[in-house]
Amino acid sequence: MADFNRRRALISGGGLAALGAIVAASPAQARSLVGWNWSPARSVAGNGNGTDPHWVWDSEADPLLESLFKRGVIPKVNEALWNWERNEQPLPSGLPSDLRDFMEHARQLPQWADRDKLERAAEFNKSRGIYLNLCNGPGGGILATAIPKEARSVYYSAGGADMEDRVAKTSLFGFAVGSLDAYRPEGTCVVECVKTRLVHAAVRHLLPQSPHWRNGAEEEIPISQEDMLVTWHTLPTFAMRKMREWEVPMSDDDAEAYLHVWQVTAHMLGISDEYIPATWDAAYAQSDQIMARNMGPTPEGVKLTDVLLSQLAEQTSPLSLSRPLCNALARYLVGDEVADWDGIQREPVWDNVISEAWPMLVKFREGLVPLPMVPEVAWTIDEALRKYILFYLTKGEETKIEIPTHNRPE
Repeated sequence: MADFNRRRALISGGGLAALGAIVAASPAQARSLVGWNWSPARSVAGNGNGTDPHWVWDSEADPLLESLFKRGVIPKVNEALWNWERNEQPLPSGLPSDLRDFMEHARQLPQWADRDKLERAAEFNKSRGIYLNLCNGPGGGILATAIPKEARSVYYSAGGADMEDRVAKTSLFGFAVGSLDAYRPEGTCVVECVKTRLVHAAVRHLLPQSPHWRNGAEEEIPISQEDMLVTWHTLPTFAMRKMREWEVPMSDDDAEAYLHVWQVTAHMLGISDEYIPATWDAAYAQSDQIMARNMGPTPEGVKLTDVLLSQLAEQTSPLSLSRPLCNALARYLVGDEVADWDGIQREPVWDNVISEAWPMLVKFREGLVPLPMVPEVAWTIDEALRKYILFYLTKGEETKIEIPTHNRPE
């Protein structure tokens, strides 16, 4: 129990404070203090060479995208992929043959994917949507802005100039993973994963050409396997820790199924199987290690946080969630250390209200969940809120993940 509490505190605030000296150092210094020693035996692959993921990218997608850029075909590719939406849908005509071959391979689920677990995860998302949306949306988003490499990559890439569009596209991906038909033929998760993998490879090609990114970055190539793992841990690992902290009841089978849908998603995003945790204990251990050496404050992170919280306040205006309340909610989710790094203002009244009211709300809600129809009603409300937020972000216009063709305009 003591070990679990220590791990849980790492993200919620307490452990981050203890690691402040490490994280406050530069990423290079932090790396020398906290080396990579997570064993691949704890991965879904069960083995591997143990290479530090900081030095690994995407050996399949990266050279392909570099070639596509050199051939000047990215706009035509985006046009061809615009209406490719469903997992079962054949790839559109007009794609370069090498891209088509890559995508046909990339869209295949791993052999270890378990359909029963994926279906169980969908039902878990249905009954626990309110917590997952809160953790994966505001929670994961604010955590991401406290990851210097991610904050800089987002800020200086094309998406950093239009954060509403950037968040809308990120939401498309998040909603696809959490939907009831995520990996069913009629779902969209495979499509969003493959498109996101192409986007990551494009950003690896484009960002090193940005003098603004180069001036602040300590790496030569963005979005390494480690960077993707860090982002991954801001989603399922963070959400599971928060639900445990809030004492949300769940069976071991439900927890395992929720992990499985994100294991499959990590694979589909191009993360090597030797880095994907096989169990929650393995995920906690990996998260403890790589979050410690990758988190800290940046000016870009503060700016992005302000944009995200302003958007959240505007998105939820019909629910009367003001900016001070959004500040307090974000601080409650990520803890004081991360909130201070991100420049989130303290709200003396709302900070106390949220920290005292939320645990009681969870207990109240969980007392109702076993009653007939309550999970369906809760899912309907959650789904309506998701659609409202996405409609707001897209301004009612059709929005899809596209391969970027440039960095943030100068």
